[in-house]
Amino acid sequence: MKAYLHTFGCKVNAAETDSIAALLMEHGWEIISTPEQADAVIMNSCTVTASGDKRMFQALRKLRQSAPNAVILVTGCYVQAFPADAAALPEADILTGTKNRSRIPALLEAYFRNPHKISAVEHFVSDEAFETLPQGSDTGHTRAFLKIQDGCNRFCSYCIIPYARGRCRSRSPKEIRTEAKKLVLQGYHEIVLCGINLACYASENNDIADAVRITAESGISQIRLGSLEPDGLTPSVLEKLSRIPQLCPHFHISVQSGCDRILKAMHRHYTCAAYATLIKQIRQLFPDCAVTTDIMTGFPGETEADFSETLEFVRDIRFSEVHIFRYSPRPGTPAAASSEQVPESVKKSRSDRLSALAQSLHESYLQSNIGQIHHVLFERQKNPDFHGGHAENYTYVIIPAKPEENFRNQIKPVRIIGLEHGKLIGKLI
Repeated sequence: MKAYLHTFGCKVNAAETDSIAALLMEHGWEIISTPEQADAVIMNSCTVTASGDKRMFQALRKLRQSAPNAVILVTGCYVQAFPADAAALPEADILTGTKNRSRIPALLEAYFRNPHKISAVEHFVSDEAFETLPQGSDTGHTRAFLKIQDGCNRFCSYCIIPYARGRCRSRSPKEIRTEAKKLVLQGYHEIVLCGINLACYASENNDIADAVRITAESGISQIRLGSLEPDGLTPSVLEKLSRIPQLCPHFHISVQSGCDRILKAMHRHYTCAAYATLIKQIRQLFPDCAVTTDIMTGFPGETEADFSETLEFVRDIRFSEVHIFRYSPRPGTPAAASSEQVPESVKKSRSDRLSALAQSLHESYLQSNIGQIHHVLFERQKNPDFHGGHAENYTYVIIPAKPEENFRNQIKPVRIIGLEHGKLIGKLI
């Protein structure tokens, strides 16, 4: 039996798709790279925004056209958050959410024995345990994603994720240690720790810094943290992180707005001053690190004065990169019911202005790397004239290539000598 898997959404979803693939292979399935010859198509859904849902629906229709005779199983956040709406999708034969995905092989077997629409969405309970799935490994990637945390307790006013993922729960230190060692044996040199609210990792009196230390004990060369929330990154945690040499100096810490009034309306649990203090502490411990973030424009009630505060905040923090999102009403959240929705034209205008500032800061940060020595994990060669890969701070670096060279999945020291078209130019040391 052959299965094709399709992923929407974040790094956690990507890691889970790899785990579902590993689970299917344990049950005798062959994973294929195109849907046309598949007996089963598995879509791992995302539901962060309503506009994202629409793109997912379009992809689902295309998959049905490509594989008209395949059974289609839809799993993930959309199904968990909106089970009734998901059950109405005509293309979906089997529906299961973000809980008990170890049942996926059994659900497929049940469908093949007796073809009928199956809805197997189970609700989360308050003391839910972390679900351990087989560690997937995508041989097409040079870095491995290790999921160590799931769920969120924050309930931001724009976000559906706590309903789609349940409450915070964490992987045990023993499992982290075991899976990290497996990845090292498979030849990976970098592990990315990921989770829905990674900074709230807590298991057996261990925090996120302890999880990084445990991963480092596997012998892995580099460890990268996925997206982080500010709360959880206490001075104690940061100090412990600074003592782990394998940790990459790249911190993606979501801020969402640079205006305290909007942060309060978003139900974010910090102020701009607290966030700025956190970044100052990080830069003291990790000089020259990259600090990247997410910012939303056009949140309900955001005025021009509020947005000006965000621009000033971004300028003051000097983010090395900003991921910009226009607010999209997510049905089922308090913000979607607000009477102060911002017009799309205003959202776009603010997004464009913030993007111009972010691009300027990004170029400034790239320029600051010139003259430095980075250790670059080289990836698949897209251009035969160059080797390319990401440095510890996740800047993209290219160096000239010789025909006989293959640096893929190798970490090499590189001196940065220039900048061209948003890429750092390096010279192998």
